[in-house]
Amino acid sequence: MSDLPDTLKTILEHKRAEVAAAKLRTPIAELEALVAQEEPPRNFFAAVTRPSNLANIAVIAEVKRKSPSAGVIRPEYEGHRFNPAEIARKYRAGGAAAISCLTDERFFGGHLDFIRAIKDAVSLPVLRKDFLVDPYQLWESRAAGADAVLLIAEALTESEIVDMLILGQQLQLTTLLEVHTMDNLLRVRPHIGFPHPSYMLLGINNRDLTTMRVDLAHTLRLAELVEDRSVLVSESGISSHADLMKLHAAGVRIALVGEHLMRQADPGDALARMLTGSTRVEPKD
Repeated sequence: MSDLPDTLKTILEHKRAEVAAAKLRTPIAELEALVAQEEPPRNFFAAVTRPSNLANIAVIAEVKRKSPSAGVIRPEYEGHRFNPAEIARKYRAGGAAAISCLTDERFFGGHLDFIRAIKDAVSLPVLRKDFLVDPYQLWESRAAGADAVLLIAEALTESEIVDMLILGQQLQLTTLLEVHTMDNLLRVRPHIGFPHPSYMLLGINNRDLTTMRVDLAHTLRLAELVEDRSVLVSESGISSHADLMKLHAAGVRIALVGEHLMRQADPGDALARMLTGSTRVEPKD
């Protein structure tokens, strides 16, 4: 982990300090009490591995305000005008199988409270997308209403990954374990389906963390190394129906799509067009 790109190093250092402060504000015992009052999570794994649309591919549509490289994605996402619940409603209408929500505040303009707002607005399961570096954040995610969490292999040691997979399953959270490189895929491959096959997804992110370039063919290459492609999620650089069909042909039936949709005036309409291959979608009554 010593050869991490500078941007990711900076984010992880800030995240560790952020978690330390959160532990002082809200002790783990308090989070455990909150979790005990929560309803069971929605089944994120089932929602994305059993797509019901004609394309037979599930899209996890992402609510994302900004990124360190691109800044605020659209002018109307500045300040209080950003409305995660309304975006989620558009995604549901457009055919999303599930929602991903950026909760990192400093670098992505997100907030943990966005998860509850989205779940109050739609019936879809919600993934907390953040930089999770401590088991505390799994309790925090569950207490905030998340149904699934993202783990980034590049940010964690193997023992940390195993411990967080076990805790995630105990908390009934689906875990999306993301890799960016072949080396990290080979490192985590023995843990695919651990500790229970119905709680773990494997993500292949098409973004090179060093150059920040995206290449959809990255998923297609690495998919050859994965025996069970039903749990594979392709992330980043997906912007068209043709891209979804390339993934489908390779046996990858789940895609996480964020920035492309968020750049459109109507993210839900853009998603519907991506799923159907239509250039225009008739308005719904």
